[in-house]
Amino acid sequence: LRNERKALPTTRNTINGRIALILLCVWHFTALHFAHGDVSYTIAEEMKRGSVIGNIGKDLGLQTSDLSSRKARIDTDTNDKRYCDINLSSGDLIVTDRIDRESLCAKKAACLLKMELILENPLELQRVTVHVQDVNDNAPEFSDDVISFEISESAVKGAKFLLTEARDADIGQNAVQNYKLQNNKHFSINVNTEVSGRKYSELVLVRELDREEEREIKLVLTALDGGAPQRSGTAVVHVTVLDANDNTPAFS
Repeated sequence: LRNERKALPTTRNTINGRIALILLCVWHFTALHFAHGDVSYTIAEEMKRGSVIGNIGKDLGLQTSDLSSRKARIDTDTNDKRYCDINLSSGDLIVTDRIDRESLCAKKAACLLKMELILENPLELQRVTVHVQDVNDNAPEFSDDVISFEISESAVKGAKFLLTEARDADIGQNAVQNYKLQNNKHFSINVNTEVSGRKYSELVLVRELDREEEREIKLVLTALDGGAPQRSGTAVVHVTVLDANDNTPAFS
């Protein structure tokens, strides 16, 4: 019986400790506030450092004086470098580093920068999303400066030859939208569009070749995007005309 009585204080201490822990958790939960609605902004890539994205203080209903007193700061979801920060004097969310959409998101349709605004006393987290839109800052490029073909002079009219595609780091209308071929008497160009929107082109023979008349043909191929201002890239199509046995021997 004495042993049981001695054990009672220990049991009471354990219960009291658990109650204290529960109360601490409840206090911590009530002291930590999460945003009821995300704050979202849309910007163009390549904005200058110091450019204002929006006034996050006003958008969240915060007083400018609260930003300093509550030690407001921006934290990113990952360990990547910080592209945005908050101006504590004005409440503006500003650009602090180069935002290049292509390096951040490549060909993804949506490019998002996710971060949090952290406030203290009480601790509060506000989720912030910045949508980065593409600008036409890249020109189409061919992988090679010269696209070479060897075509027999016996090739028939209507014969098609697939041309090398140009690549453009931009997306949507800012990507490659059309191809043009230098005017000439032998070839035209067909531009085709796949379901995905990808453009590719074909060289089409519209007049038969004659090696005895012309042994090689050089034409400029131009790829154009749909941005404003429009950008372009060029390559040279080099056609070597191969001989066919189309002439009979003749005595001079």
